[in-house]
Amino acid sequence: MDWLLLIHQIPAKPAYLRAKIGRRLQQLGAVAIKQSVYAMPRQEQALEDLTWIVKEIADGGGEATMIEARFLEGLSDQQVIGLFHAARGSDYTKILTEARALRDDWHCQVGESAADCLLEFRGQLEKLRKQFTEVVRIDFFKAPEQLQAEAALRDLETTLIEHRTTEQTTPDRSNGIVGLSGKTWVTRKNVYVDRITCAWLVRRYADPDACFKFVDSNRYSPSSEEIRFDMTEAEYTHVMDKCSFEVMVERFGITDPALAQVSKIIHDIDLKESAFGLPETAGIQALLDGITATTDDDLERIEQASTVLDGLLTFFKNKH
Repeated sequence: MDWLLLIHQIPAKPAYLRAKIGRRLQQLGAVAIKQSVYAMPRQEQALEDLTWIVKEIADGGGEATMIEARFLEGLSDQQVIGLFHAARGSDYTKILTEARALRDDWHCQVGESAADCLLEFRGQLEKLRKQFTEVVRIDFFKAPEQLQAEAALRDLETTLIEHRTTEQTTPDRSNGIVGLSGKTWVTRKNVYVDRITCAWLVRRYADPDACFKFVDSNRYSPSSEEIRFDMTEAEYTHVMDKCSFEVMVERFGITDPALAQVSKIIHDIDLKESAFGLPETAGIQALLDGITATTDDDLERIEQASTVLDGLLTFFKNKH
């Protein structure tokens, strides 16, 4: 197996340089095989990253050499891989410990609303998920602890889903689709996942001839014949950890199991989560990304995406 070795000598002063280089190597996922000798698998990205570190060391008055190498005696490839496993295993164990603590200790404080409690839980979960993603990025040999940490985070995501609020922001906004025809639906320009799918939902279930208005600001004062969605103070917008599409489905009173599957996909794409992890999610995101890259016309985006969403809904209906 081919490796990259960084051999450096850093002067004692300035003291911050040694600490800086140590942090940089740790961020790259390099492991020390001897004092001042660090190893990484031979990859193009690793080569580029270490090249910059060599320059940083030289600019700071030190000396550094990077070489390609194979281990013949003393250390074997498996022993070096074991060092990587140990380093990443430690990172995953820390995440696993924090995830278990969050699961066991999470509860609402006295006087704290359920909404605030869930927001705090979600914030801590997102922080752990970000840390996990960073460790996976430098886990070149997939340490065994990766699966344990991933399972713990999925358990937390399941807990969050189970506690999702079903509260409505105002009671008079939950009357299904009664009185929604003939309205103008207002949202922000440059529509993407949530706004596109909301528009599709309106035309498919509430008003096939619905008109849309796209505005620059996130705040807008509607007339009596206008309904806002996916914007500040809108009639249909995010509620807790639900995207606007999910909220709209609930308030329209639609209980179609196939549409529920579509909602899961839109949730994960819009909120950048893997809470449901349906296999179709990545493909739908790629299609929506392609549509938005093709045209800047908001109505055209909605029209093109509607064909995709109609097909997705039919797919789930047939599957069920």
